[in-house]
Amino acid sequence: AAVAAGAQIVNDVSGGLADPGMLKMVAAMGADYVAMHWRAHSDVMQLHAGYTDVVTEVAAELAARRDAAVAAGIASERIILDPGIGFSKESEHNWQLLRALKVFQGLGHRLLVGASRKRFLGELLDGRPAAVTTWCALHGVWAVRTHEVSAQCDAVRVGHQLTSGSVGS
Repeated sequence: AAVAAGAQIVNDVSGGLADPGMLKMVAAMGADYVAMHWRAHSDVMQLHAGYTDVVTEVAAELAARRDAAVAAGIASERIILDPGIGFSKESEHNWQLLRALKVFQGLGHRLLVGASRKRFLGELLDGRPAAVTTWCALHGVWAVRTHEVSAQCDAVRVGHQLTSGSVGS
């Protein structure tokens, strides 16, 4: 219904795992598709936060979701990957994932990071994600999902200024 009303992106927090028909439906609609790293529903997701190497495992699991999306008929250029900050992750996992953004960009798709209203940021920053947004901007992330648009736009402007050196861009 959302795509029929004009939405151009389907944001699937389960990467196609929660709804077996999701990937085929998105392929048929021709919308862009965000596949987030996901291991379980929110009521039990933290029980699934065990990793030996969080970066390698999340990257491999995202690559598997990407492959499933392509196999279902979603065009590769329509796929956007999201490492799922805060979903089935402990605080240190989230920091490790943010330090390894290049690994996820290496999967060959646009990268989205959802850092807004995350518990791990609240532990450090009283929940304000602008610093993470700036980090993402500096590291070429395609988009940051946020609840505080104005502050995040300011953070992106700062990141752009730091990398481009042009005043007022």
